[in-house]
Amino acid sequence: MTAHPPAHPALHTADPELAALIGAEERLQADTLRLIPSENYVSAAVLEATGTVLQNKYSEGYAGRRYYEGQQNIDLVETLAVERAKAVFGVEHANVQPYSGSPANLAVYLAFAAPGDTVLGMSLPMGGHLTHGWGVSATGTWFNGVQYGVRADTGRIDFDEVRDLARKERPKIIFCGGTAVPRTIDFAAFGEIAREVGAVLVADIAHIAGLVAGGAHPSPVPHADVIATTTHKTLRGPRGAMLMSRATHAKAIDKAVFPGLQGGPHNHTTAAIAVALREAAAPSFRDYAHAVVANAKALAEALLARGFDLVSGGTDNHLVLIDLTSKEVPGKVAAKALDRAGIVVNYNTVPFDPRKPFDPSGIRIGTPSLTSRGLGTERMPQVAEWIDRGVSAAAKGDEEALAAIRTEVADLMAAHPAPGLASAG
Repeated sequence: MTAHPPAHPALHTADPELAALIGAEERLQADTLRLIPSENYVSAAVLEATGTVLQNKYSEGYAGRRYYEGQQNIDLVETLAVERAKAVFGVEHANVQPYSGSPANLAVYLAFAAPGDTVLGMSLPMGGHLTHGWGVSATGTWFNGVQYGVRADTGRIDFDEVRDLARKERPKIIFCGGTAVPRTIDFAAFGEIAREVGAVLVADIAHIAGLVAGGAHPSPVPHADVIATTTHKTLRGPRGAMLMSRATHAKAIDKAVFPGLQGGPHNHTTAAIAVALREAAAPSFRDYAHAVVANAKALAEALLARGFDLVSGGTDNHLVLIDLTSKEVPGKVAAKALDRAGIVVNYNTVPFDPRKPFDPSGIRIGTPSLTSRGLGTERMPQVAEWIDRGVSAAAKGDEEALAAIRTEVADLMAAHPAPGLASAG
């Protein structure tokens, strides 16, 4: 048997303990079915960009207006990322410096509100995000967070409630988007409400940015004042974020990011964002984005056929939210059992959940990662069958059944190598 050189030779020599952990994670990502909707596989090019000498450089400020010298190349890298973001999303202004999604959203507050001002966002248990004014977040501590939800009968956003709350509370900012929203976001409806009450509309497209870029979800650009997004998830970039806006808001956004919240940008991340945006501009990415949605719809249909209850009855995007109440298995128990079966999901609150957030009724799944590995709609009935068997095994405590699924999953994954993980074999 031929011995293969270590995947990360310098790291293997300098810190073999850490190198071993990274190798174990590479193997785990290679041979499991990753269904967490916020996760994906980046390309080898994106991975390489995050590990370059750009890590060595401080660059406080913006291109052409830095507080450090030696920015000849860094300015070009950041400008390239900005221009690509503007082209991919069709926006007038883009800031690629936010370290992640939550700091990006916090910059929006700094730009357009003062402590104590009212903000309107989707309730966390209904599918919203912590940073949209939820109480345990700094945004709900420093600002007056008011939340809207979904209709009990449809699982979809109740726009009558959104409009009534906006008229009553007169928020400075309205957020749309979230972390567990399986349906198309009606940016036009949100825009109409925001204009009526004089609020800044922020479209948080962290989950669906890749779908927007690939034309598989409507764009918020005609309706939103500001667009916030992470650069990973469906966009398949590094762990970073962007803020995009109309030109009239450019100065406020940039000032809020730096010097308002951050120091020097992470230039290696900026470079990787530029790479991901170049990939997102390619025709193949449009195919990928539409395949993500097609896979999610096919998976939802297959789950419905097996008697699963889906929030809103299905999906329009990359995400499926499953209420396991009728299966008599708590979400946390199911998620941990599926993990042992090689199917990686997360337990998740469902709307009007009677259980506690750390022990909820649902699981959240998505199709970005499996689509990146080349699985198509013909494979979704098999995925649904594994989930069904896994949930049933969880209910019975049948570890042998979970082990059998684990073997089957690994066999399928071996036939569909993951982008960027060539060294994991």
